[in-house]
Amino acid sequence: MSFDPKTLTFNSDGLLPAIAQQHDTGEVLMLAWMNADSVAETLRTGRVTYWSRSRRSYWRKGETSGNIQRLIEMRLDCDRDCLLLSVDQTGPACHTNRRSCFYTAVRGDGETILTDPE
Repeated sequence: MSFDPKTLTFNSDGLLPAIAQQHDTGEVLMLAWMNADSVAETLRTGRVTYWSRSRRSYWRKGETSGNIQRLIEMRLDCDRDCLLLSVDQTGPACHTNRRSCFYTAVRGDGETILTDPE
């Protein structure tokens, strides 16, 4: 069965959230946004390409940092309005130079900054 990115349910800005998860550990790395063209480019090249809302342009992960994401598998949620990207991440995924963007834990009424595993 062939896949057409235009069958996805995009928001009013033509975007949908994409969660990147390390394929072999299950670690959630980041959330970013994609449009139909970035989904198609990702599937065509195997290199994850997002849409940068702040720059209003395509953003191929790792293009300047070298911390690329290679697509292993793309999954759609039941409403077809969110993607789960199983990736092979090279280096940190977060622009803060951490492995994951999810490094702040809220516990009780406080925040704790987590360290990356060695």
